Amino acid sequence: MTQDWNEEGMFVMGEVLVQTQVPFENFANLSTWLFFSIVIGWYCVSRIGWKKTTNLRSYRMGLLQLMLLGFTIICLYEILWSFTILNAEITAQLILSGQIPDIDAMKVEYPDVLRPWNLIFATKIWLAGAIISGHAFYLSTKPRKPLEDLES
Repeated sequence: MTQDWNEEGMFVMGEVLVQTQVPFENFANLSTWLFFSIVIGWYCVSRIGWKKTTNLRSYRMGLLQLMLLGFTIICLYEILWSFTILNAEITAQLILSGQIPDIDAMKVEYPDVLRPWNLIFATKIWLAGAIISGHAFYLSTKPRKPLEDLES
């Protein structure tokens, strides 16, 4: 990454994670392992720390729910946008060259030309964000029992 930055003045965000396969060739990319570890980590955190949110009521919970709904909508929009760009890139390269492109190498120069994002990496990260924020929004709207009822 630093070598690319020094030589070309840019690096592709997530390219190393998509190109590296672990534990052996043609198995799973590091970006896939990162995606699953993020989702499993969120589930563990939500199961461990749920008691701290039982006393959160009134306007604070309302603001939290509004924020989580906003995060969920933004993440779903970014997933749709990433899939649209990925589909357009595949179709364009298929029509222009007549060959199926390497989707692991596709990138989009957004939001910064000097730091483009790998489309596979971006899609997985935004999907993890959508799952986490959607699950957190679901948990925040679910009725909860007070701690006193749970301890007795």
